[in-house]
Formats: sequence, C-alpha cells, structure tokens
Amino acid sequence: MRTNDKAALLPGMAVFVRLVEAGSFSAAARQLGTTASAVSRQVARLEQQLSLRLLERTTRRLRLNEAGSEFYAHCRTMLDAADQALAIGERLMTSPRGLVRLSVPKAYGKFVISPLMPGFLRRYTEVDVQLQISDQSPDLIEDGFDLLVKVTDQPPEGLAGKPLGPVRQLLCASPEYLTRYGMPQHPQNLIRHSCLHLGESAGDNRWHFSNGERQEVVTVRGRYICNHSEARLEAALADIGITVLPHFTAAQALAEGRLREVLPQWRYTGSYQGAAWLLWRQNLHLPPKQRALIDYLSETVTPR
Repeated sequence: MRTNDKAALLPGMAVFVRLVEAGSFSAAARQLGTTASAVSRQVARLEQQLSLRLLERTTRRLRLNEAGSEFYAHCRTMLDAADQALAIGERLMTSPRGLVRLSVPKAYGKFVISPLMPGFLRRYTEVDVQLQISDQSPDLIEDGFDLLVKVTDQPPEGLAGKPLGPVRQLLCASPEYLTRYGMPQHPQNLIRHSCLHLGESAGDNRWHFSNGERQEVVTVRGRYICNHSEARLEAALADIGITVLPHFTAAQALAEGRLREVLPQWRYTGSYQGAAWLLWRQNLHLPPKQRALIDYLSETVTPR
C-alpha cells in the first residue's frame, strides 16, 4: 500500500475506534456530530480499503471479529500517540492551563472535594474545573472526563490511579435519641432500636460488624429507609434513629457534638468500604492541568 493510501486510512481508523468504544453507530454518530449512516459508510469504506471484515453486525449490537479486535488495538494505540503528540505543546507551557473535567460521588464530592476547589482555583489561575457530582460513575473515554473518584476496595483494571484515603463507615445517632432510648453496648442491642438503612437491596438491613476475631450480623429495622447518606444524616440529626454514615459525611456533626458515635469498639464491615481512588486513563504524558489537580488533591485530601 502506498504512503498516500495509508494516510487515507487515518480518518476511518479514528471513526472505527469511536464506534467500538461507543458500542453503536447511533452513539458514535452523536459523539462525532454526524449521522449513523455516515459512520456506517466510513467503516464500510475502511473495510473495503483493507479487504477485511472487521465487524459482525446484528440488529441488536456490534461484535468485533478476530481481525477487528486486532485492528482496533492498533487504532487505539495510534490515537493515544496522537493525544501525546498534541499534548507536547501543553507540557512545554510554563504553567498548567485549560479545562479539567472531574466526576465524584455525591457525598464524597460535597463533603470532601467541593470545599477544596476554591483553593485549587486560586493556586492555578489558568486552570478551569468542571466538577460533576453524581453517583453514576462515568466512563472516562466515552463520557469525556479527565479524572474520576471511585470508592472501592479494588480499582478497575486498565486505569491509572492513586488512593486519596480510606473510607470508613460509622454508626451514629443524635444525643437526644440516645438519651431517650439508650446507648447500645453490643451489635445485637440494635434489634431494639430504630435503624436507618439504605434499602437498595434485600440485604441492606443486615449489618455486619467485627471486633478482632469476633463477627456479628444483625438484622435491623426502622421507620425510615433511604439510599443517600446525606438524607440519613439529616434524619439522624432529627433524632429519628441510628444510622451508618461514611466518616466524611458525619465528621462535622460529630465534631460539633450534634451526633455521637455508636459502638465505636466495633467496626462496621458492610457496603461502601475501601478507599477513595482518584482514577485517570493510563497515559505516559499527562497534561499539566490534569497533573496539577491530581497533585493538589493528593496533597489536600486529609484522611480522617
């Protein structure tokens, strides 16, 4: 194949990567600002130029065949190289600049990340931040984010990242509730209390605890069930009952005495455990704006 012919393949290769990662012609078309039929024609032209069939098309989905999988890997490498080439100018800038898009879970975003953003913006006057606070964890490639925070005990494969700190769960209640109904001394005492739990799955009212080698499981009940920690915080502050909260959600109320920790000698071992991981796409040369935010959050997020 002549050099000019090879160069003619490049636009089609970029479209092919977008199609594979978007999962459908219509989704790829939306991202590219074109039509599904135009994407289909470009991929068909690419297959014709290569004399290879890359995709198995059905009415419901696309599937890469063996040739398509191998071809996609090379195309993805090509686009990564293009990104690195485009980043050269930015890396040579004397200061970071541009927009960084960051997605974080709701409670962690409100109580931990959002309060740190004014300091970052004052320090890096030429960097803008788009902060999305959502419990729907985005896809870094498909949704166009530079960074995301995910609470997990096992970060996803294929991404680079670093832990910002552990996430612990605490049992909490208001002093008024505990004065009225008593302070539990053992996990099994929770059976007699009003407990606020998630309600997202059948086992959410089964609370697990450990104390050294001792393990306890308690099926709790209560009049208020809610799947968001901030709402459960408000209910606990209103003397409704005992709830489980991430430490960063409860920290201020505990420090002010508006909440008290329950069963501090026991460790809650249920859901939402692990660490808050800051994640990004693996890249040998991160843009300075992205590196600046990574370093800033690593410096300023204080494990509690």
